[in-house]
Amino acid sequence: MFRKVVVLALFTPALAFAAGGGGSSAPKPSETTQSCTSGKVWDKKTKSCVQASNDLLDDETLYGAVREFAYAGQYGHAQMALAAMSDQTDDRVLTYWGFTHRKMGDVAKGMTFYREAIAKNPANILARSYMGQALVEQGDLVGARQQYKAIVDAGGQGSWAEASLHEAIATGTTYSY
Repeated sequence: MFRKVVVLALFTPALAFAAGGGGSSAPKPSETTQSCTSGKVWDKKTKSCVQASNDLLDDETLYGAVREFAYAGQYGHAQMALAAMSDQTDDRVLTYWGFTHRKMGDVAKGMTFYREAIAKNPANILARSYMGQALVEQGDLVGARQQYKAIVDAGGQGSWAEASLHEAIATGTTYSY
């Protein structure tokens, strides 16, 4: 049964949200990752690539770029967009700081950001899933199961966050997005 849920989550746009937290589907490649270089972000208004720190870009545009960069494995570029966001205490921002640091090899720093995101918003199921996956990577299945339980308790059953952590606990394989 669980395998069916995972397969559905991976192939059904309504359930799959790789590099999640910003919608119900994986971010579609845009000019940001297809045309822009050096971590620049596509600005729809000027129809050009601009520095993430450019005042033309609002936080939602930057957050979309963060998700897209993270999904593409461009963690350094994601961090450039994160650094340009105005509210560094937003739990979504903290979650992606944690994710990018972890994926770039600084698991301890990533875990610090995950804890901050969860302290800010205990129902942040994406932060809990990413933290749980880090715990699986470290061999701490008890801690990973605690994060899984918190996801379910927060109403996250059936979400990508829940399915991906469940799969990681069951198989030891985590996601790179």
